[in-house]
Amino acid sequence: MPSKKKVVTPTIEKAARSTKIPPAISVPRGVKTWKDAADWLRARGIEDIECITPDLAGVPRGKMMPSSKFTSNTSLALPSALYRHTISGDYPEETGNFRYEPRDSDLKLLPDLSTLSVVPWESDPTAQVICDIVGSTGENVPYTPRNVLKNVVKMYSDRGWRPVVAPEIEFYLVAMNEDPDYPLHPPKGRSGRAILGGQGYSIAGINEFDELIDDIYHFSEKQGLEIDTLIHEEGPAQLEINLRHGDPIELADQVFLFKRTIREAALKHGIYATFMAKPMQGQAGSAMHIHQSVVEIATGKNVFSNPDGSASKEFFHFIGGMQTYVPKTLVMMAPYVNSYRRLTPEMSAPVNNAWGYDNRTTAFRVPVSDAAARRVENRLPGSDANPYLALAASLGCGLLGIMNEIEPSEPTGDTANEGSIDLPRGLLEAVSLLESDSALADVLSAEFIGLYAGVKRGEFETFMQVISPWEREFLLLNV
Repeated sequence: MPSKKKVVTPTIEKAARSTKIPPAISVPRGVKTWKDAADWLRARGIEDIECITPDLAGVPRGKMMPSSKFTSNTSLALPSALYRHTISGDYPEETGNFRYEPRDSDLKLLPDLSTLSVVPWESDPTAQVICDIVGSTGENVPYTPRNVLKNVVKMYSDRGWRPVVAPEIEFYLVAMNEDPDYPLHPPKGRSGRAILGGQGYSIAGINEFDELIDDIYHFSEKQGLEIDTLIHEEGPAQLEINLRHGDPIELADQVFLFKRTIREAALKHGIYATFMAKPMQGQAGSAMHIHQSVVEIATGKNVFSNPDGSASKEFFHFIGGMQTYVPKTLVMMAPYVNSYRRLTPEMSAPVNNAWGYDNRTTAFRVPVSDAAARRVENRLPGSDANPYLALAASLGCGLLGIMNEIEPSEPTGDTANEGSIDLPRGLLEAVSLLESDSALADVLSAEFIGLYAGVKRGEFETFMQVISPWEREFLLLNV
């Protein structure tokens, strides 16, 4: 697979080798103690720190403060309403199980020091840290995205297992567009011309944006984020970044930060980077494929493989669980009206519930691998999905399959994208399916499902207030 790698060694690491700075301080990402955090910030001359956490959409929310206050046990809080507004900033009406907290009481931010890193695009020395959310008295808050994923991972660890994931994130570079009434267009590359489609795996396509990609690598290295490979996808100026496999929470954190990093790098070069599932009509959508396996915590052995190398019953039950439950959780992987424009026939996205060996037309693909690397790729999530929620849904569905010993269908050997569409065709249908099965509430929490469904219905109502060009073109003078 064509790839582009550029290693930038942070200055602090060079200094660490020459002056014996403690390893806990020299690392680009993460510390263990508050003392280490204070030393880490001091060594880099950090003036400000951003305490951020993902909202339901995966948008970074939080507070900025001087680094001296950060290390002085300052209490940080956000209003609970933060997790009840739509992507457009509206607050939906209370319906069904969607309710506002009567007092709109505080939620506390708890910095996860293992995520501490610099913000390399800021002109003043700035750091960032991802925070967990608890109630005002320290109680669990089950509906925040990082907590939803943590609860699913804990269900695996309770069985002595650890899920392993590797996301692949597609995105488009587009010319700046200040008026949302106009369609998006590819930007000009170094050749001075807008790049066209049909550039899949093209090195020349990547080279059109060499300086921007260099900044992506530079920013990533500074934050301690590891990119496995970068390729040009089929769409015009559509790129894909593959991340190394690892712990689901760590990888969700990385996707959360990568999205921000890529947007900032693009803005530096006067263009936009977008993770919309379907930004341009007639072009392929952007996916966030998720490779998944499960290993034993004690031995590191792949649960999906028997000692003789054959596929285990857990492997097949995991697939059976995904076939049964992923359509019901699709709204966590395709969260917006625009998401369902990607999931259409003949547009390089699966519209089925099938699985197969090395079959990219299926929703659930089993790549060619040895027994130790046996895994299942979920090809349904869009890159617009909140990574914490997409991973929680995908892993939760597989776990339900194992717990309930759900048998999968026969693997599909032919093209699976012909014929009927086996998935929800729109946002409201997907929301109703999420609410339809009590087993999902046991894994994701009933409180999360009620809150998420209410927000998604609110977003749909906002969308319905907009008159589209299609309506003006075909209804204006014909009806």
